Amino acid sequence: MNQPLDAPQTVGPLAAYRARLAAGEVGTDPSQALVAERLQALWTQLRGYAAEQPAEDPGFFGRMFRKRRDDMPEDFPHGLYLVGDVGRGKSMLMDLFFDAADVPRKRRIHFHQFMQQAHQRIYAWRRAPHRLADPHSDDPIPPLADTIAAEASLLCFDEFQVNDVADAMILGRLFKALFARGVVVVATSNTRPDDLFAGQPGRDAFLPFIALLKQHLDVLVMAGSRDWRRQRLRGMPTWHVPVDDRADRALDAAFHDLTAGAKARPERLMVMGHVLAVPLAAQGVARFDFDALCGQPLGAGDYLALATHYQAVVLDGVPRLSPDNYDLARRFIVLIDALYDHRVKLVASAEATPDQLYERGEGARAFERTASRLEEMQSREYLGLPHLT
Repeated sequence: MNQPLDAPQTVGPLAAYRARLAAGEVGTDPSQALVAERLQALWTQLRGYAAEQPAEDPGFFGRMFRKRRDDMPEDFPHGLYLVGDVGRGKSMLMDLFFDAADVPRKRRIHFHQFMQQAHQRIYAWRRAPHRLADPHSDDPIPPLADTIAAEASLLCFDEFQVNDVADAMILGRLFKALFARGVVVVATSNTRPDDLFAGQPGRDAFLPFIALLKQHLDVLVMAGSRDWRRQRLRGMPTWHVPVDDRADRALDAAFHDLTAGAKARPERLMVMGHVLAVPLAAQGVARFDFDALCGQPLGAGDYLALATHYQAVVLDGVPRLSPDNYDLARRFIVLIDALYDHRVKLVASAEATPDQLYERGEGARAFERTASRLEEMQSREYLGLPHLT
């Protein structure tokens, strides 16, 4: 049975937020409290909610709806678009909502990854044999929307942003089709809807999508510029020597603190046609051990994707480097360059201080710049810089 909105809240995202507040995991923030209340109202409205499903399972584009839907369902719940500066707690609040949401089919995904999957599915659909036998299969958007709606009645998007013209070309029709199927959207973004795709060629054709977004999502602006993550980092040791149980506990605590205790999950980034697996991530923070990042055949594109998607990286077990393991050292240099250039905050355990990681042999001199950057990345000045996407 649904609780009245004016009753004391014991379940849902508001209760979870108040529990974190009481535990000191987050500080008092009127803007966050307002968002938590609005998410609680939506949580109540969505309890047991299910969007329209196909009469028969469409599989992976095996079938299409014969009926094209353009009208929105009656009593269609409005979603939410949470906008504010980096570090305002948008993702934390959305995750509290997502974890508590009593919705049979729900999905939480980074928006960039969602759009990559959409393009991949459209490509697969265009190559599917059924197109030759089905005269109604000339448009990939309806079957794409059918498939997405069958997977999730609630879509939660982290870091909603539109920079790619290929994304812009399909967003309006895709989201209109999703809303017509009753899919509810909650999104976080650093950009107000009216500023999406600003300054890009063809933006006039993108404006109807912005209007559609504002029609179906209530926009909540989180006022203020206090970045709780950067504030916590300024008082946090970020380089732990040596790699031992004490360092492991310190990194566990740092990851918990930087994510405000949010539930961490594995994530996948699509990079130039292949998957970069992220073992644990939450709230814009990723955690890896050294071998997963530098012991694998990764390149600059992988590290760039990591640096633009995450504001902080927790890295376990950086070894001593030398000509004997120069492939590891080379990848580590490229990784640190990407993190540094995008002002990603790094918390790591290592077998030595930066200036002693690579002391002698071929390549030691080239590593000096990396050691210098690692030292700078521990400074209060660097830790106070905003992340660059």
